[in-house]
Amino acid sequence: MTQKELEKYLWGAATQLRGTIDAGDYKQYIFPLLFFKRICDVYDEEFEKALEEGDGDLEYAAFAEHHHFLVPEGAHWNDVRETTVNVGMALQEAMRAIEKANPDTLYGIFGDASWTNKNRLSDETLTNLIEHYSQHKLSLSNIPDDKLGNAYEYLIKEFADDSGHTAAEFYTNRTVVKLMTMIMDPQPGESVYDPTCGSGGLLLNCALHLKEEGKEYRTLKLYGQEINLITSAIARMNMFMHGIEEFSIVRSDTLANPAFLENDELKTFNVILANPPYSIKAWDQKSFANDPYGRNLWGVPPQGCADYAFQQHIHKSMDQENGRYAILWPHGILFRDMEAEMRKKMVKEDQIEAVIGLGANLFYNSPMEAMILVGNTNKPQERKGKILFINGKQDVIDNKGLAYLTDNHINKFYNAFKEFNNIPHYAKVASIEEILSHDGNMNINFYVKRENSNVDLSFGKSFQEWNESDVKLKESMKNLFEVLK
Repeated sequence: MTQKELEKYLWGAATQLRGTIDAGDYKQYIFPLLFFKRICDVYDEEFEKALEEGDGDLEYAAFAEHHHFLVPEGAHWNDVRETTVNVGMALQEAMRAIEKANPDTLYGIFGDASWTNKNRLSDETLTNLIEHYSQHKLSLSNIPDDKLGNAYEYLIKEFADDSGHTAAEFYTNRTVVKLMTMIMDPQPGESVYDPTCGSGGLLLNCALHLKEEGKEYRTLKLYGQEINLITSAIARMNMFMHGIEEFSIVRSDTLANPAFLENDELKTFNVILANPPYSIKAWDQKSFANDPYGRNLWGVPPQGCADYAFQQHIHKSMDQENGRYAILWPHGILFRDMEAEMRKKMVKEDQIEAVIGLGANLFYNSPMEAMILVGNTNKPQERKGKILFINGKQDVIDNKGLAYLTDNHINKFYNAFKEFNNIPHYAKVASIEEILSHDGNMNINFYVKRENSNVDLSFGKSFQEWNESDVKLKESMKNLFEVLK
């Protein structure tokens, strides 16, 4: 199959669920089913190869060392395929058996989808899904990791487009991911961390970036934490589908229960990439005030907005010798009054390297403008005491509310960051003294004035705040209608 044919084949299963379940729930059924099929087809391929090596010795061919993952007797795809009644139960039992047979790698990976609920998924629907995927072998020789991995990413994008408001939880715009990865420039052997990893796209891209450069990507140490069960499972499947096995993705709440510790302190990392959830209200502010890991180094964020809790967690998680981060945020964290004191302390630390303003609609299901905050614990001497501001909000293509960056846009941003110079109406190197003279306000409009722009600089701030409050109002109204249903 070509890449396009493979994508069409995989998406074909999702189209069979239309009208049966909500589009936002497709992923919790389609991804586990696809992964189950892949595991079984690869197992069969490895079994045949070992059988050949062992001159037909069945016991030898079943040895664990010949297989990526073990498939216990009775838990194979073909066993489920032969089931005609209570198909959901057969699927669920097979998946649990595979998880138990591979506890170190696959524990909980199939998520908690309700396979046995016949009101949602009838035997007929599941049989049709299984028959659809049974049309092709997903073995390594038939579909290599690269090809299947690309198709898996395609599915993640399609589910994001299809599911609307749930998309931001597990998908970050891949053109922005590419830019963030280029800026971070991860190297072989380094550790990469995403505290809110979603489907793992930022982590994965670091490995693929090295691979494209012809460098040893398998020595990269990937760490991720994700609060949502099915999304964390999708992230783990995403790694395996791309042939990456050296990673640790943990399902839990990063602010309440950070997963990666060393000697009772936060583990530190060379590279941190993240697109944290924006303005979380339901978080334990009280515990953060007495944080055992010292993450409240600039102060305690307001209950209604946990952004600076994530930012301080990230800051505290950087390697002191060679730690750097690229975090995708809305512009609000640059100028909101309620976080002014924390922001000033952050600026004084002199670990922010750049503020890169992007265009609107790069967040899923939100018209807000995005920006990338870049940090470095070991800034080059010539960059110390300075922060680069880039105003690139015009450098974006908006396609019916779903925006993206072209390669030219990405290279323009990247080159401006590398050069670290003033560019009229586009980039400005500001001193920390200048920023503090604005009371720590990092609104990009204060530093980079657009051509022919005579607007009052305070307008940018008030418009952004209005824009954010509008989005919040829509979200709360939607939640209210959900409750009233």
